[in-house]
Parts: sequence; structure tokens; C-alpha cells
Amino acid sequence: MRRITFDLDVLRTFVAGVELGSFARAADRLGRSTSAVSAQLKKLEDQAGVAVLRKSGRGMVLTESGETMLAYARRLLELNDEAAAALHGGALEGWVRLGLQEDFGESLLTDVLGRFARAHPRVKVEVRIARNAELLERIGNGRLDLALAWEAGASTAHMERVGTVPLRWIGDAAGAPAWPRADGEPLPLVMLEAPCIMRSAATAALDRANIPWRIAFTSASLAGIWAAVAAGLGVSLRTPYGLPPSVRALALHESALPAMGELGLCLHRAEAEPSPAVERLAAILTQQWQGLALAA
Repeated sequence: MRRITFDLDVLRTFVAGVELGSFARAADRLGRSTSAVSAQLKKLEDQAGVAVLRKSGRGMVLTESGETMLAYARRLLELNDEAAAALHGGALEGWVRLGLQEDFGESLLTDVLGRFARAHPRVKVEVRIARNAELLERIGNGRLDLALAWEAGASTAHMERVGTVPLRWIGDAAGAPAWPRADGEPLPLVMLEAPCIMRSAATAALDRANIPWRIAFTSASLAGIWAAVAAGLGVSLRTPYGLPPSVRALALHESALPAMGELGLCLHRAEAEPSPAVERLAAILTQQWQGLALAA
């Protein structure tokens, strides 16, 4: 078997096109013509020896081989960027204060901190896991440098939308359909303490659908939510990220509960021109989030 050496520049174009949902957008972002991007994609398929993309309507979608290539391309680019940062950015010092939703504490935080620590061992990172209102408050008063928070109507001076997350009804992993209930009782809800974006969204949607409900359990943390849902005390509304095996996101066909759509996710910076360490952590956080979102 011949040895293949993939072109990292080609892989970067391939990953950018997939993540942006358009190779025309990737051309704009990378400062290339669409014909140059097309030539790079052809080069990738020639190197791989298989088709990685196929036409679907007016656009292109990944083939099964393309999905495999995407996973490896991300890993190769991540190692490349990590090596470059370690060689040229290892001198970064200081500290960064990062805030995250509890939903991403396990699904995102471990990889982000691991990548950052390997590339910048002299930078200390302080992490605050908190709810949306607290994260935005801390960004506003300068007690956090960077925060990943839900888009909930409130804004900060230096924020950017990085994507959306699907909202899903969450039930017991082995439970029966959530609604309608055989006992005729109102739908029991397991929710975080008010004020809570998802609690408000859930009750408003149920009211619009004329589905009676009651708050059966409240908790100050997600750990309490998962325990109560797993015990069969009711259903909750969250994202599908970071779910423990004892609970699951309910499919739409399993019950008559309303579809809940998506919730925006924003990256907030405390300063217009943050330190190089903050910017580097922001870049890694955004990259990891994009990978997590595409894998979901």
C-alpha cells in the first residue's frame, strides 16, 4: 500500500467547508476563489482514493468515507495547531478566567483545558461553572474574561454568536412515553430553580399546546435534575449534550410533547481587546464546540 501524506492546507479547507455548511463560505473565510477550493477538494479525493463528498440538491454532503476523513482531518489540524502554538505561543503567561454552563462541564471542558494546557503550560486557567445570569454578570463586572452562555435576550458589550443547540425533552432512559399520561395527571416537570431559561421555555410551550403541567422537582444543579429524571419523577428540558446514561433525549414520535427548536449559544469577552491568552482559549473553545455540535 502506497504511503499517503495529506496536505494540511487542503484538510483545513475541507473542514472549514463542512463546518460552515458551504464551500463558498469557506472560500470567503480562507481568502480563496471558489475554483481554488474546488481544486483542493479534488486533490483531497485524489489523495484519499475515494469520494469524500457527493451532490445533494444544490449542495454537497459527506459520504461515509468523508465522515471518516472529517474526523481524522480535525485531529490532524488540531495537532498541527497545537504544535505551532507550543513552539510560538509557549511564552504566554498569566491567567484566564473562563465561565461555562453546567451542560458543558464534561462534554466540552476536559478537551478544551487539555488542549490549552499542553500548548500553554505557563497560563493558569480558573473555571466557573454557573448559570446564565451569573455568567453574564461576571463578564459585565470583569470577574470573568470569557464565558460561553445561552442567548437569552441579554447581551454584553463584546459577544459573538457561535452556534445553536437543540432543545430536547429529557426522560428516564427506560421510561414510558412522557405524554399523554395514563393516570390523566398533569405532566410532572423536573427543572432548575427559577429564573431559568429552559424552565420558562418549557412551561410556555406546554401552555400553548394546552398540556397541563406541574413542577414536581426543583434543583440548584444538573446533578439533581438527572437524578430526579432517572428516578421517574418527571421530564426535563435541556440540550442533548452531557447527558448521563440514566436519562435520554426523547424522540418526537414518543410522545405528544411540543417540539422545542433551538437555543443560541454566545461567546462573551469582558474586553474588546483581550490578552493573547484569552484569545487563544477562545479559539480552542470555539473549535471544540464546533466539533461537538457536528458530532451530536
